[in-house]
Amino acid sequence: MKRNGTIILLLIILSAVIRAESYRTRIFAPNIKTLIANIEGEKYSLPHLALNGRQVLTVRFDEMSHESKAFSYRVIHCNADWTPSDLSSTEYIEGYTHADITSYERSMNTAYLYTHYQFQLPTSDMQFRLSGNYVVLIYPDNRRDEPVAQLCFSVYDPKVGIEATVRPNTDLEINGRYQQLDFTIQLGGYYVREPLNEIKVVVRQNNRTDNEVSAIQPTAFSANQLTYTTNRALIFEGGSEFRSFDLSSVYAAGRGVEEITLTNQQFEAWLQTDKLRKGAYEFDFDVNGRFLIHHQEAFYDANTEADYLPVHFRLAAPQPFFDGLLYLGGGFNFNLTEQSNRMDYNNTNNYYEKTVLLKQGGYNYQYRFVPKGQTRATVSRTEGSYWQTRNEYTIYVYHRPWGERYDQLVGIKTIADQGTE
Repeated sequence: MKRNGTIILLLIILSAVIRAESYRTRIFAPNIKTLIANIEGEKYSLPHLALNGRQVLTVRFDEMSHESKAFSYRVIHCNADWTPSDLSSTEYIEGYTHADITSYERSMNTAYLYTHYQFQLPTSDMQFRLSGNYVVLIYPDNRRDEPVAQLCFSVYDPKVGIEATVRPNTDLEINGRYQQLDFTIQLGGYYVREPLNEIKVVVRQNNRTDNEVSAIQPTAFSANQLTYTTNRALIFEGGSEFRSFDLSSVYAAGRGVEEITLTNQQFEAWLQTDKLRKGAYEFDFDVNGRFLIHHQEAFYDANTEADYLPVHFRLAAPQPFFDGLLYLGGGFNFNLTEQSNRMDYNNTNNYYEKTVLLKQGGYNYQYRFVPKGQTRATVSRTEGSYWQTRNEYTIYVYHRPWGERYDQLVGIKTIADQGTE
């Protein structure tokens, strides 16, 4: 009996751990590549939908074969911390919470064979009733418990206003390595009974999750306004402009590409060997970590005509970092500092290296260092850090009124280029 009791207790604990999982956009299966979500008609948009609006979120991914495979998806509502909410599906979805993916097309004239799938949210059979965070799970052959990928997106109901600025004058330095984000939440006529307990704010820099800030309290508040100024939790590394490369053609080395080689009828891209950035800030155009699928020679659609290439990244360093690990980061790998994105040090050539299979297009990327025992990455060791850098900050404002069971997303504000819209 004692043993059975122990087993039951362990199962309860395991169930609680699984339930408390925080979703992050990621791919689980090695045959799934290039998971993208954009507002239809917008190249670089974040996956944010207005509740009851006319916008449509298009989700795309490739399965690396020409075999016919059946994929489906289902949508789950989440709390502000991306754990599953306590709501039933009928409370947050009008219609079905799951559907089959029926739009797909095989690649054409590519060395790497793949099938391109896409679907849109919402649909006539699936409408969002509530604002908040959502995750869509993609799975094969109706195996709901075996997702091959998951994608996080947000549905917002704009009930509050947000005003924000970024400045180089911080409590750490003046015109140095850091940026201070200040913002105010304008409640207007929107009623919040207990602002300090009911309002939750999350801030992301360049859509990263490793250094996102949450659980912050306002420095001042009144009946109509919450103010977040000179908050040390909202001081971010300025970093540097993202590095970039262009793979839109295999017949000429584009920006950031040293050479393109052909082996066994398959192209490979060798990027220029990067150096650790030191010295003064250098301006460059970037898209704050995003990427865009593009193929110069495409006749019909780059989504099905762009090929895949092994892309070789190299960062020269006289010796490896002994006090932490180095990761490759960007929108193409969802900015995750995990094993699949970790770089290895080549003692023979004295550089860090990583090879990634990527679809043709233009990409932004960074080298990010995670000190031992930490989860938050820093770019100052590899990219340098400057107050002038044009970063993008997104502020999410959630409201859970007293007695409610979910976090409403009542405001989103994205600010870029140091305070300009």
